[in-house]
Amino acid sequence: MNAKTYKKLIANQLNQDFKSAVEIVEIPISQPAVNELLIKNKFAGVNGGFDTLLCRGEVPYINLIPPFDLGVEAVGKVVAMGENVKDFQIGDAVVTTERGGSYREYQVIDANLAVKVREATPELLTLMPTGVSALVALEQVGEMRSNEVVLVTAAAGGTGHIAVQLAKLAGNHVIGTCSSEAKADLLRELGCDRIINYHTENLNQVLKQEYPDGINLIFDCVGKTVFDTCVENLAVRGRLVVVGFISEYAKTIEQITQPRLYHQLFWKAASVRCFLMVHYKEYIAEAGDRLLNLFYTDKLKVAVDPKQFQGIESIPSAVDYLLSGQNCGKVVVRF
Repeated sequence: MNAKTYKKLIANQLNQDFKSAVEIVEIPISQPAVNELLIKNKFAGVNGGFDTLLCRGEVPYINLIPPFDLGVEAVGKVVAMGENVKDFQIGDAVVTTERGGSYREYQVIDANLAVKVREATPELLTLMPTGVSALVALEQVGEMRSNEVVLVTAAAGGTGHIAVQLAKLAGNHVIGTCSSEAKADLLRELGCDRIINYHTENLNQVLKQEYPDGINLIFDCVGKTVFDTCVENLAVRGRLVVVGFISEYAKTIEQITQPRLYHQLFWKAASVRCFLMVHYKEYIAEAGDRLLNLFYTDKLKVAVDPKQFQGIESIPSAVDYLLSGQNCGKVVVRF
């Protein structure tokens, strides 16, 4: 290993806009201590919404004072090890999902926090933690069963396209919403039963006409009027799981005045629930193992967005691209 320094992206100030909050710094590569690994990151997954909220100081369970490190999921190779590391060797491919560990060329991490994988490919970033979130949200929060009608919004996104497949694998009728013909093509490939491109069809109208009994389980990543439509179309005992609200991440939160939510939910004994991975940590390891197994046995397809983002410098553009809603699958930066 010849490199002495490496680049990483930090949030240097809190700002409404991700690009204005961040800067690239170059620092020396640290050597791993006891039980630690030094990993050369090859790919980083982009979580535009979380990144933006973090840089605004709007993630309530993390109280960060700038400067702080950014990025969550990375896949790379072990290039050095501290003493007492037992289960790894130099050259092993690993996935890491610790906050602050991915928007950088190298990271030092406790060996217990790295997951060994067959090879360092970008597809793995769609499974961990993105796919893990989809699985835990559907099963633990949404109480997913079989033979139900399941709706996934932003269904061609990084989380959405995994949720679609998991709902299909569980034996459900799956509706997916998207915003372009390219995304509709991806959803067809994944076996989505009804695809609604909301630029050419009215979501509320389609649900009312084609699903008069309502939707049993809704996995919503979009928010705003899509959320309102979802609430309106819940079935008796239907469950709506809020996994995100990408329509509001890059904007000021919309203020609304309307009757309280229970007026819509009570008469159907329906519920709105929220999912945040940090509160479901005990399910991560098992969900990760199961997803890797589904992927390696070809039961789960993984979509990585084809747009190329190369190097630390490209991360702000990758975040903008994701928030613009153009992506098909997971947005990944290559180092």
